[in-house]
Amino acid sequence: MVKDRRMVLVTNPGADLYGSDRMTLETVRSLLAAGFHVTVTVPACGPLVELLTTAGADVIHQRTPVIRKSSLSPIGLLRLAVEAWSGIFASWRLIRRSGAATIVVNTITTPLWFPLARMAGLRVVCHLHEAEGDVIAPVRWAMHLPLQLCNRVIANSAYTLQVLSNSSRGLASRVAVVHNSVPGPAKVVAPRSALNGKVRLLYVGRLSHRKGPHVAAAAVRLLLDLGFNVRLDIVGAVFLGNEEYEEELRSLVSQLEISETVHFHGFQQLVWPYFADCDIVLVPSVGEESFGNTAVEAALAARPVVASDNAGLKEATAASESAELVISGDPNSLCQAVERITRDWDYYASAAMADAQRASTRFSAQTYSQSLIDALGLENRLSSDGPQLHV
Repeated sequence: MVKDRRMVLVTNPGADLYGSDRMTLETVRSLLAAGFHVTVTVPACGPLVELLTTAGADVIHQRTPVIRKSSLSPIGLLRLAVEAWSGIFASWRLIRRSGAATIVVNTITTPLWFPLARMAGLRVVCHLHEAEGDVIAPVRWAMHLPLQLCNRVIANSAYTLQVLSNSSRGLASRVAVVHNSVPGPAKVVAPRSALNGKVRLLYVGRLSHRKGPHVAAAAVRLLLDLGFNVRLDIVGAVFLGNEEYEEELRSLVSQLEISETVHFHGFQQLVWPYFADCDIVLVPSVGEESFGNTAVEAALAARPVVASDNAGLKEATAASESAELVISGDPNSLCQAVERITRDWDYYASAAMADAQRASTRFSAQTYSQSLIDALGLENRLSSDGPQLHV
């Protein structure tokens, strides 16, 4: 089998445009800019595909089993096994005909790629975005087991590395931390000079219990009861199979009698107009986060952010003077933070403008690209004059 050191195969578990999907796009752009030829495989159509194609990558649709919470049941495991068996031969053929010498597997939720790529003799890299620090140790160990097949692991935060180190010994020497690249808006719109009229709150992200938009809804009810004139815009959608959560969230909004205050906008590819139109961004995650792209986006947009006080979000907001960290899952804590920001708006608005400048450097595409290429250890692979024969 002929492999070309200049060719890289990148796999992604979906084709949406949420955090890890956007990082696949930034990874592909970085590899292309460094002179590599990139093929990306995704299991379905979605908005990510057009952006990958425009960037210059070849995109191939190939179904692959994806581990989700619904997989952690007898029926879910059986379905996963069936999907793995049905996709194994097509995935093997894709790897063999790609000509790639390196595979970058984005997230650990598509474990089939690791053994197949290793059997084909590829250099295997995982871009790790998961930090399930709140799950029991045996489950964490099982989740991280495929990483033992990797030559290199890229962790998106120090917290992700910490969780990995606690469950999988012997991997530390193969892990590098590279913080996400988070592109900012084309133009930063300054915060309002005064909060006249409604205080406009914004939630951006997947609709899931883990992300906590229900906590934001409960906090809105508390703010209204305290006499605050607020509005909450929710931008995002559920992942396939989690439609029940959106129904529960809409039902909660109705029960709290805040339907005229909370507005659902669904998934939006362009989120910056929503940031520009808001005053305060909410990141009310209930579960641990490996990082926090939305918190960084708030800083880039010069908007104060209220985020749950967990390790990944603390890392993402470490340089943000306008960020407020609150008790995870506690609507009262979220409510009090919004109240503090509104009562001292001049300070927070000024701090947010300074945060935008710092974040634009710290999380720039240039910073990410150089750090990623260094961490992948691919610099010397461009010196190859041609494909290398492996038998």
